[in-house]
Amino acid sequence: MKPNKADNAPEVIIRRVTWVGLGVNLFLSAVKFIAGWMGSSQALLADAVHSLSDSITDIAVIVGSYFWSEPPDRCHPHGHRRIETLVTLAIGVMILSAGIGIGWHAIQTIHEQGSTRPGWLALAASALSLVIKEILFRWTDTAGKKIKSPALAANAWHHRLDAVSSIPVFLAVGGTLLFPSLRFLDHIGALVVAVFILQASFKILWPGIEELMEKGASRQALVEIERLVTEEPEVIQIHQVRTRYLGSRLRLDFHLVVDGGLTIKQGHDIAERVKQKLLREISDLEDAIVHIEPHDQAL
Repeated sequence: MKPNKADNAPEVIIRRVTWVGLGVNLFLSAVKFIAGWMGSSQALLADAVHSLSDSITDIAVIVGSYFWSEPPDRCHPHGHRRIETLVTLAIGVMILSAGIGIGWHAIQTIHEQGSTRPGWLALAASALSLVIKEILFRWTDTAGKKIKSPALAANAWHHRLDAVSSIPVFLAVGGTLLFPSLRFLDHIGALVVAVFILQASFKILWPGIEELMEKGASRQALVEIERLVTEEPEVIQIHQVRTRYLGSRLRLDFHLVVDGGLTIKQGHDIAERVKQKLLREISDLEDAIVHIEPHDQAL
């Protein structure tokens, strides 16, 4: 049986991957809560709350994907792709807030040491979380790059941050088990993770901000567009190329210079042929507007 093309649609892939992530996050939250309570680990209980917060971003991506995939309408002639940008920014803000909160709490409590010694169950739970979330990050990140989804890529990094946040928990619990006097490592590790989280949040937020500011395609993409267009024998020149992203989809408009002696229909046919070629060859291109100019009047 041949695979259904609808099953490979970007939004379907996003939902499929994110639903798995949501299930994993809820499972890990339960494991960490139980292990943290039974193993007397405050660090693991805090990490359980962090994993639970990941579920919020999963839900945001799933719900958002139903809205940004809606076709254009009278009030939104360019579609609803900006919702993907807003979801990406929301994830970035949540990660930024988590980084600030973790760092601030670590600074405030750096001189405190708990009186209860964590158990081996807490150590095993933190190790399990680290491995599972790293696997989930790699899978989600691969899917995000494949379909060029900024929201899915941002959510992948949220998984990576959850994995990294398990490292100081693992070290703190392990260090406390082996050397009870080294409980301050929990706070130092939390500060390191906070810095990593803040750095990752800016990597997510800045592209989203640039997209809202109508940043165009890369220089490499523009060179490829020009190459594809000028391969057509009737095309004399291409200029005034403008691009912008709506979510993960590229919009393009440009002026196409052709022989001034061509009829309107001939010019239209050339423009349509060039447009369809670009839509076939550029995977993330959603639409292209081609303006025909006669050679003797080209600017």
